[in-house]
Amino acid sequence: MTDVLGELARVHGVSTVYTTDRGQRVTVSPDTLVAVLAACGVDAATDASARTALQTHRERTAARLLPPCVVVRGGVVPRLDLPPNATVEVELEEGGTAALSGSLPVGRHTLHVNTPGRSECAPLLAVPARLPVPAERHWGFLVQLYSVLSRRSWGMGDLGDLAELASWSGRALGADFVQLGPLHAAVPGPLPDPSPYRPSSRRYLDPLHLRVEAILEYAYLRGEGRRTAERCVVQAGILNEGMLRGDLLIDRETVRSLKHEALRAVHQVPLSPRRAAAFAHFVAREGQDLTDFATWCALAGVHGRAWRSWPAALRDPRSPAVARARRELAPEVDYHRWLAWVTDGHLAAAQAAATDAGMEIGLIQDLAVGVAPEGADSWALQDCLAAGMSVGAPPDDFNPRGQDWGQPPWRPDGLAAAGYAPLAGLLRAGLRHAGALRIDHVMGLFRLWWVPEGRPPSEGTYVGYDAEAMLGVLTLEAYRAGAGVIGEDLGTVEAGVRTALDERGILGTSVQRFEYLGGSEGRHGPLPPDRWRRDCLATLTTHDLPTTAAWLSGEHVDLRARLGLLTRPEAAEKTEAAAERDGWLAELERLGLLPDPDGDVVALHRFLCRTPACLLGVWLPDATGDRRPQNLPGTSTAHPNWRLPVSDARGRPVPLEDLPALPLVAALAEVFAGLRANVRTRKEKDVRPDS
Repeated sequence: MTDVLGELARVHGVSTVYTTDRGQRVTVSPDTLVAVLAACGVDAATDASARTALQTHRERTAARLLPPCVVVRGGVVPRLDLPPNATVEVELEEGGTAALSGSLPVGRHTLHVNTPGRSECAPLLAVPARLPVPAERHWGFLVQLYSVLSRRSWGMGDLGDLAELASWSGRALGADFVQLGPLHAAVPGPLPDPSPYRPSSRRYLDPLHLRVEAILEYAYLRGEGRRTAERCVVQAGILNEGMLRGDLLIDRETVRSLKHEALRAVHQVPLSPRRAAAFAHFVAREGQDLTDFATWCALAGVHGRAWRSWPAALRDPRSPAVARARRELAPEVDYHRWLAWVTDGHLAAAQAAATDAGMEIGLIQDLAVGVAPEGADSWALQDCLAAGMSVGAPPDDFNPRGQDWGQPPWRPDGLAAAGYAPLAGLLRAGLRHAGALRIDHVMGLFRLWWVPEGRPPSEGTYVGYDAEAMLGVLTLEAYRAGAGVIGEDLGTVEAGVRTALDERGILGTSVQRFEYLGGSEGRHGPLPPDRWRRDCLATLTTHDLPTTAAWLSGEHVDLRARLGLLTRPEAAEKTEAAAERDGWLAELERLGLLPDPDGDVVALHRFLCRTPACLLGVWLPDATGDRRPQNLPGTSTAHPNWRLPVSDARGRPVPLEDLPALPLVAALAEVFAGLRANVRTRKEKDVRPDS
């Protein structure tokens, strides 16, 4: 690596060296640096081009009066290196002007700087010093919504089921939240691994989550439209019965086909004046974002879901050809706008059901780390995403080969040039109908592991972001929404990240399987409960880990062995898994939590209650005795990832209506009953006749 290439990488935030989870320093190859810089629009292919690019960067930096974004956090104004004759003025978001001081109102303002012959402006984010964190302790369920079927579902869980789950668990069990997997709009069409963490758009919801019969206009269907919708209801009922018998896996494409056939019929019903005004308001509020999303959906219906293979003129969302196609496809564009509006309304109703039931938090939405490379957001936000790159993770103990998640990362320069508005928009969407937002791989606000296309994850490198700006956008949007933020900070975490998050009131994530004494030198036994963090969401497991029942029995090793996923001899894996389990059971015995008349799963949740964690999550399949993981990392077709309904210990699906009668559910609810003194005097709203 030449000195010039190394310096060019450094000034663009590209790491030339990184440290592994075991403390080993690794030098990034020059080929990787050249590829990553190219994805940022920087030519470093030769020494001469690298020198030119470095000189250009230095000249541009020297010419700037302001950084790309200025953050005033908690009234502390950052030092700006301005000429002595510069005049500074803040254009306020709500109108008017103010001086640059610590008394600026919270909001997104514009900073103007003028010198003789020069002027410049930059977004100024005035953000709170810290978001409020829960003063009391709360518990709730963690679910993947598609897996929570009721007898009214259409073959997978929907927003109607979510409202039922939230209302029941809030009123009957004293739960204060339901944390969801991502509800983002999916890429249409069959996928080998239908992960909700690889969406088409993070800005809009997938209408697959709609309860069709709950749409107001459904009641006014007549004639052929009524017959079409009722036929779909019957077919969906047959599909759902097969799901609940355990005969089928969740088949999103069949569900999607049935729902869209019925939804197109409902869409033909004229809106009442009130509903038409509400729809118009939604469209106006969402503006270009919604137009782009609906246009991509309409174009994908004609040209396929991979926009890079569309006719060249349609690959640019701002081209005259796209504007012309939008006019030609106006009815289809309107249909997808309408779907976005209806789905947004149903999510709002689910959050209302949660808070009506006395939940302090209600829904916790999940923001995936990225989007599909051929989806709606990657088409609309091309200037802000790095083409030819994929987000992932370097090799570590859990993934010796590293990880490639197949999603384009944000371009730091593109995001800054856009004033971080694209990030603010998707955060605003995730927070709109939620009491909190979980940020998947929250370390991505600081840096992301970029993998050049066609190369293994081990040949990637870290690219840094302006964390002050990224966190400023996040805290501003959360503050405005009156919501909390939970960062998924598992895995390799750069020094200082957790401190920065904690200083801003962003909760962390603590999972029992990863909480041990010791550090990079190895594990030295379970972390005692009083050593856990307070400001976090604590759980036993996640959607990417074995259920607690499977972990206790060792079945997770058997499953990986059957699928050929073990990296060591099976006997060694089983011995290590048994030792890990026995270590935790010994810790429970030390604390007097075993034996427990309700079993080891309940005892482990009692352990969670001994920690100071302010939020305690119960993975819903743990409450039914399910032994199958929702997702088995490292597989796509070998295991039915993201296709399993919540089931019992025998693999038989458990309908939502049967949850209240399960002894394990009652036992777990009793475990958490003492968290808050006011559980039995919850301030519920009256049950409305239609709820």
